[in-house]
Amino acid sequence: MDIKTASALRRLRLVSAPEAVSFLVLLVCSVLKRTTDFNAVPVMGAVHGVLFVLYVVFWADAWNRARWDIRTGVLYFVLSVLPTGGFFAERKLRREAESAVIAARARKEGIVNA
Repeated sequence: MDIKTASALRRLRLVSAPEAVSFLVLLVCSVLKRTTDFNAVPVMGAVHGVLFVLYVVFWADAWNRARWDIRTGVLYFVLSVLPTGGFFAERKLRREAESAVIAARARKEGIVNA
């Protein structure tokens, strides 16, 4: 894995958890708007919108650089629209990055010819 691919995956991983948190907070704000006088939906909607757009941009870049198959690319996109999907995406991306580091070290040390 080259440095640009690793960077693209890292950016996607770093934005996935905050995007998931903002989605959950937006859902809570929506409920509070309907049940109380508290209305933070315009603010949280904007925050979540920015994070979602960043996620989609970083997702497209990661898909292009990592050369995921269609199933993996669609999985990461579907995780972005589920309320807690960003947490699963972050965990899966972290594992993928750790595996890539282990493989790179093994190749460097001559243990594996991959």
